[in-house]
Amino acid sequence: MPASPNVVDITSHDTYVERIPHEVFAKMRAETPVAWTEEADGGRGFWSLTKYEDVLYASRHAELFSSRYGIRMEDMDAEETEARRTMMEMDSPEHTRLRRLVSRPFTPRVVAGYEDAVRGLAREVLANLGGQTEFDFVKSVARELPMRMLGRLLGLPDEDLDWLVSRGDALIGNTDSDFTDYVVDQTDTSEYRLLPFRSPVALELFEYAHQALEQRRITPTHDVLTALLEPNNEGDSLDDMTLKNFFALMIAAGNDTTRYTMTAGAQVFMEHPDVFTKLSSMDEAQRKVLVDEVLRWATTTMHFRRTVVEDTELRGQLLKAGDKVVLWYVSANFDEVQFPNPDVFLADRTPNNHVAFGLQSPHLCLGAHLARLELRVMFEEMAQAWTGIESAGPPERFRSNFISGTKKLPVRVTWR
Repeated sequence: MPASPNVVDITSHDTYVERIPHEVFAKMRAETPVAWTEEADGGRGFWSLTKYEDVLYASRHAELFSSRYGIRMEDMDAEETEARRTMMEMDSPEHTRLRRLVSRPFTPRVVAGYEDAVRGLAREVLANLGGQTEFDFVKSVARELPMRMLGRLLGLPDEDLDWLVSRGDALIGNTDSDFTDYVVDQTDTSEYRLLPFRSPVALELFEYAHQALEQRRITPTHDVLTALLEPNNEGDSLDDMTLKNFFALMIAAGNDTTRYTMTAGAQVFMEHPDVFTKLSSMDEAQRKVLVDEVLRWATTTMHFRRTVVEDTELRGQLLKAGDKVVLWYVSANFDEVQFPNPDVFLADRTPNNHVAFGLQSPHLCLGAHLARLELRVMFEEMAQAWTGIESAGPPERFRSNFISGTKKLPVRVTWR
C-alpha cells in the first residue's frame, strides 16, 4: 500500500497541540489523496481521504462506508462496539429510525423559535463579565452560552450545568489531561472499555440521565427530555439505554463543538479586526455567510472514521472490506478545488458548501441549526457590546486528533 507523504504523524494527539498541519494535508491532497496511513500506537492502519470530493462521496454512500463499526480511529472488538454505540455508530434503517425519534426539537422551524432565548442568554453571558476588559474568552463566553442553552432545552437546573459540562468535557476530552484523569493513550483504560470514550465519567452521566428521565415520567414538562420519552405517530419510542446514550452525547457534543467554533470566531476577529468592525453593520444574511466561513475555518470535528463494507476502488486504490477509512473534514474544507484561496478567511465566501456538519449526508449533524443560531447571535451581541477584541496572551490548544479547538484564549476587549 502506498504510504502517506506526511512528515508528521497525523494520528498523534500531540501533533495538533500547536496547530493543524494544513501543509501536510495539502501535500496529501496533491500527491496521494487516498493514502494508506500507519498508526504509531500499534493500530492496524487506515485509508486517509483528504479531498473534498472523496470525503463527500464516502459520506453519502453508507452502503460502502459504514459507521456501524465506530467513528473514531481506534479499533474496538464486537463487544466494545455494541456497548458503546450511539446514533453516530449506526447505519440505516436503524439510524434513520433513531434520528427520526430524536430530531423533532432540532428541526429548522423549531430551532428558529429559540432565537429569543438564545439572545437573552447571550446578553446575560456578556453582562456577567461585569465590564471586565481582560478575561479568558473560552471560560467566560464560549463555554457559557452553549451550556446555558443546552440546560434550557433539556430542562436542567442551572446549578447542575457546570458539573454536567465538566463531565462532558471529560468524555470528549479523553485525550487531554486538563479534562480527565483517564487519558486514553497515557493510562490504562481497559477497565472502562465498554463505556463511551472509555471513561468512567459515562456512568455518572448515565445515572444523572436516569434520574432526570424518571422525574419526567412522573411529572412531564415541556423540555426536550420529556419530548424524547413520547412515542412518535407510529407509536415507536426509545429504550432506556438509547436515551441515556443520547443524553451523554448531547452533553458532550452539544457543548464542546459550538464552544470551540465560537472561540475560533473570536480568534478570527482578533486577526481580522476589520471583520469585527463591519459585523455590527452587516445584515442577517451577511452574518449567516460569515458564520459558515467560521465553521469552515474552524472545522472543529477534524475527522470521522468509516469501515469499508465491500471491496471498492477509489482513485486507483483498492479499499478492501473491513479496512478503516478516515474522512478528513479538516482537509476537505481546505481543498483548493472546492474553495478558492482556502487559506484565506473570507467573510463573504459564497458558495461555501463546507463539510463541518457532514453536508447532505445521512449523518448530517443533528445540532447544526442550533449551532449556527448560537454562533450568529453571540457574534451579533459581541459586536453590539464591544468596539474591539484583541489578544491578551498566548492561546492553549486542545490535545486531540479528533476535535480541533482552543481551550484557553486570553482576550482584551473595549466596551462601547
